[in-house]
Amino acid sequence: MDKIDLRKQYKPFYSPSSKEFSFATLPELNYLMIDGHGDPSTSQDYQAAIQTLYSLSYTLKFTLKKSSGIDFTVMGLEGLWWVPDMTKFNLDHKDEWDWTAMILQPEFITPEMVKDAMTTASAKGKAPLADRTRLEGLAEGECVQILYFGAYDDEAPTIARLHAFIRENGYTPHGKHHEIYLSDARRVAPEKNKTILRQPVRKT
Repeated sequence: MDKIDLRKQYKPFYSPSSKEFSFATLPELNYLMIDGHGDPSTSQDYQAAIQTLYSLSYTLKFTLKKSSGIDFTVMGLEGLWWVPDMTKFNLDHKDEWDWTAMILQPEFITPEMVKDAMTTASAKGKAPLADRTRLEGLAEGECVQILYFGAYDDEAPTIARLHAFIRENGYTPHGKHHEIYLSDARRVAPEKNKTILRQPVRKT
């Protein structure tokens, strides 16, 4: 059986242009998720969340391949970012952010599989936040997105242009700011990071 590649399966949602904003209507997708609060660059909780999500995702992958021969590519990290009043969402005050760290899963992954993966990964000491992890569907619907190159701290102008594009086209932001990390920040220079910036919208 061929390996399942979710990035190819959902190519329109994971390969936007870097030159112009584009609309995409997303179906409900399933993610492993962990919620938290605070600056991701300094939060030990955020680092523990990343470790847990990858550990569980790879445990699911290898367990399923061994038991049924089904193989899939583990997707990269994604994040939802917000504050209670999104009009005050500011890149200069990351310590005030709420976040959901998450990794996309194949649609056939079940809560029972996740529970078993939690037991396996926790026994190896590789899933410190397993008890805070959940499998949940996310239905963002209509969104605007763009591929951004550069440091996370320099996203503000692009995000401002994204929101201006949304307003100019008769929409308003609806829901949480969504980022999809296509680069490993530990191995790539900040200015070479590739990140999809996505914002759910609704008609004004």
